[in-house]
Amino acid sequence: MECGHSPVELQHALFGQHRYAEMRIFGELTLILCDFCLVDFGSFNAELFGLPKNTRIGYEKMQFLRDIEDIYITKDKICPSCNYRLPFLSFIKKAQELHVKCLKEK
Repeated sequence: MECGHSPVELQHALFGQHRYAEMRIFGELTLILCDFCLVDFGSFNAELFGLPKNTRIGYEKMQFLRDIEDIYITKDKICPSCNYRLPFLSFIKKAQELHVKCLKEK
């Protein structure tokens, strides 16, 4: 869901160069990530997801749900500015909303 905008990554998927897994992140939210994006997830600025600066968001904060065995590629909308696919942008928006709600409850 994160790197699926890249033609190179789409080729990797077609040729079986990565493993994919569904992960629970930030409590109730889930993402399907390739093995590289899974390890690299912690390099995102936490503020992108509505968290305080310097919050750790790496693999240790995720819960494995399942391996994704059947890989299929579909066309999707992509932001021309950041090149992220719509599912990843939706995940970011939901994470921001979730964290704003949590901050208000404190």
